[in-house]
Amino acid sequence: MNEQQFTPILQTLILLSPSQRQRLHQALAKSETSTEEVLTTQFTLQKCPHCLGTQLKPWGSSHGLPRYRCAACLKTSNPLTKTPLARLRQPDKWLVYAQALIDGLSIRKAAVLCNIDKNTAFLWRHRFLTMIKSHQALHEEGIVEADETFFLESFKGQRHLSRPARKRGGVGKTRGTSDDQIPVLVVRDRHKSTVTVILEKVDAAHVKAVLAPLVDKDSVLCTDGAAVYSSFCKATGIKHEVIPSKGPRARGAFHIQNVNAFDSRLKEWMRRFHGVATKYLANYLGWRRVLERYQAIRPDILFFEAVRRKPQQLIQT
Repeated sequence: MNEQQFTPILQTLILLSPSQRQRLHQALAKSETSTEEVLTTQFTLQKCPHCLGTQLKPWGSSHGLPRYRCAACLKTSNPLTKTPLARLRQPDKWLVYAQALIDGLSIRKAAVLCNIDKNTAFLWRHRFLTMIKSHQALHEEGIVEADETFFLESFKGQRHLSRPARKRGGVGKTRGTSDDQIPVLVVRDRHKSTVTVILEKVDAAHVKAVLAPLVDKDSVLCTDGAAVYSSFCKATGIKHEVIPSKGPRARGAFHIQNVNAFDSRLKEWMRRFHGVATKYLANYLGWRRVLERYQAIRPDILFFEAVRRKPQQLIQT
């Protein structure tokens, strides 16, 4: 549930009678799920994180998490071993923090919500996003749309800069694709399989490196009039439909409105952060993709995305 849906519900609480408030409190208490309960009831470790062996046996528990011992390498592990969340403290607050990520809260607001320090909230944000940033489509087929978008280069958080600092994101030195603009290639098919890749440069070599292993040979690639896409399609034999920026926005089933709409949502969502450090840009791209992947994402789903493992009853990826 997003903030716009939640606010009207919150405003109606003043209308509840004392008995209704008590019933609501009891219902909320029953619905609270701890991280340990999620890991215990929804996930069973199938392979040893150390040697990938399958001879795992229950080996008690530790810090509220089930523990296993591998008969092959004799090492013990738990569901968080070798994940970005391993050895993080205060696991009872992780699902609340996952909801803060779903809501797109700032570091300080997430820290207040979870009653943790802002530095801890920052650490948790990028620990949660470490695995999520790598979760994107490996294959796209049918009508595939591609377009590039740009983000202003940012050294946010660094003390020593080679140029004067910009306030709250700021603007670039020049308009268009200048040296301080970071290009991101967005590829999306009609099944909503999405790929976002940060490019070193928008040229034929870098575009081909991304699209060649991704786009099916029988697909139709829809792009704007950039020459790099024509070069790629000629080299690979993939059918190419060019939708010029001037003129009709669609030609039958061929258009790039799907990818352009994603770009628009991504940029609008990014504005709340007032500039994203370039070294963390891939994390934020992955963050947005996981929100788009699910129609109604829950904290436990995002939690399992963060540890790169699936709960038993979840099949959506």
